[in-house]
Amino acid sequence: MLLALDTATPAVTVALYDTDGDRVLASSDETDARRHGELLLPAVDRVLRAAEVPLPEVTSVVVGVGPGPYTGLRVGLATAEAFGAALGVPVRGLCTLDGLAYASGLDTPFVVATDARRKEVYWARYANSRTRLGDPAVNRPGELPPEVRELPAVGAGAALYPADFPGLRADLPAGQSAAALARLAAERLAGGADFPPPRPLYLRRPDAKVPANYKVVTPQ
Repeated sequence: MLLALDTATPAVTVALYDTDGDRVLASSDETDARRHGELLLPAVDRVLRAAEVPLPEVTSVVVGVGPGPYTGLRVGLATAEAFGAALGVPVRGLCTLDGLAYASGLDTPFVVATDARRKEVYWARYANSRTRLGDPAVNRPGELPPEVRELPAVGAGAALYPADFPGLRADLPAGQSAAALARLAAERLAGGADFPPPRPLYLRRPDAKVPANYKVVTPQ
């Protein structure tokens, strides 16, 4: 029983996958960029209840590692690590963009883009739904190489900037799905593929910084 979850985007998404039966038993998808911490654990409970599988029967956890904003991303990663420690099961990471790419089902080159805020997108280029070309990056849409912007585009980030992604595939899933992430993880597990560690992929420096010149207050 593989428990998959992802909070790297505005979606709070959870799925339970039966690797023996090769099928998703239950899933939950909610979108609220400000309530990842409130929604995730109830979603896990709801999915386990729907599948009629008690938590101790979970044998592995896969979690989306981003790229994504700091707060939401940490919620999913910390929760996955907590489940792994409590159950004594392995926790594996997967690039969130890879899950979106897999859900597209495309077998020709395309680009996946999610909203990075600040008028930027997190993006990666793919040869097909299973093969990423290079590492994810963050840029303003207009700064992407022309050959990338001309590709078919998948994801909510591309939908926000249709002028920069004229090949937008609005007919394909735009949001992250833990069900797709679980299917991809199961496929890679069966093939003996390596997984990235369950560590956050930020791509940006943190907003909070130590002031360069701050006043030191000492007792008199």
